[in-house]
Amino acid sequence: MQAVEALSSTSGTLPACRALGVARATQYRYRAGPTAARPRRPSPRALVAGESQAVLEVLHSERFVDQAPAAVYAALLDEGRYLCSPRTMYRLLSRSGEVRERRNQLAHPVYAKPELLASRPNEVWSWDITKLLGPVKWSYFYLYVLLDIFSRYVVGWMVAPRESAQLARKLIEASCTKQRIGRGQLTVHADRGSSMTSKPVALLLADLGATKTHSRPHVSNDNPFSEAQFKTLKYRPEFPERFGSLEDARSFSGEFFDWYNNHHYHSGLALLTPAMVHYGEAATVLEQRRAILAAAYAAHRQRFVRGPPQPAEPPSAVWINPPKTSGRDGDLQ
Repeated sequence: MQAVEALSSTSGTLPACRALGVARATQYRYRAGPTAARPRRPSPRALVAGESQAVLEVLHSERFVDQAPAAVYAALLDEGRYLCSPRTMYRLLSRSGEVRERRNQLAHPVYAKPELLASRPNEVWSWDITKLLGPVKWSYFYLYVLLDIFSRYVVGWMVAPRESAQLARKLIEASCTKQRIGRGQLTVHADRGSSMTSKPVALLLADLGATKTHSRPHVSNDNPFSEAQFKTLKYRPEFPERFGSLEDARSFSGEFFDWYNNHHYHSGLALLTPAMVHYGEAATVLEQRRAILAAAYAAHRQRFVRGPPQPAEPPSAVWINPPKTSGRDGDLQ
């Protein structure tokens, strides 16, 4: 502004402002200084002090204290009175710090993110229930699946005509017996469906000495292995649009889970089958693969530009929601 003032003394205010890219009004305010600022004139449409107080007294009265300004406005009009618009009432209340949400607000509890680690089979199981379309519209069958997250092996499954906590309890109990689960060995993770959070299932897990965990509400990533397994099921080419009967659904599921456990080369397991990992056959299979790859390398070295090929190794640990690291020396945040 001082540069404009210096230039305007020789060339005039308008040319100086144009040359330096300054608005004339800005320069004039600079010349006038802060002492020249005049108070803002009240609008002729505004309420005077006494009227504003009268409106607040009406809004604070016992009759209207719990009503919205729009309701107060309508009630007064029906009585032949007009004080001001509802927007003006809101403005007066806001000026007094009295505009807020008066209804009780639902406070959601803070759910901790589950962080589960499995370093061997039968350490963490994930389970869920999915619907299978029945023969007619609005008819369903319910597929219960228990999955070991370390090996991706389906340790138990069942197709039932309904979702039931008692059926879930029987499936978990039978699967624990089959896998010879000891006390304190197992963590069972699920979402927050009614069967998953039911009392019969909770009591069974307590009797077995198993720990139960649940996903956060509406967070599918907290149960990723069950969700991925259901996707594999429903994206199979032979998966039907509808099942003709309960026996049909059970027959299809039996064939699918036999393939999935024993013949499916899982990309998350270094192309091993879940059964190989679950029952400790992975080391033997990998040793055989190494021998075959070594023979191939010896026969055609020129085809392997990066040296002797090695089979991929399956993960040594599997997480649900691994802790975040700081990126420095692997420290946890």
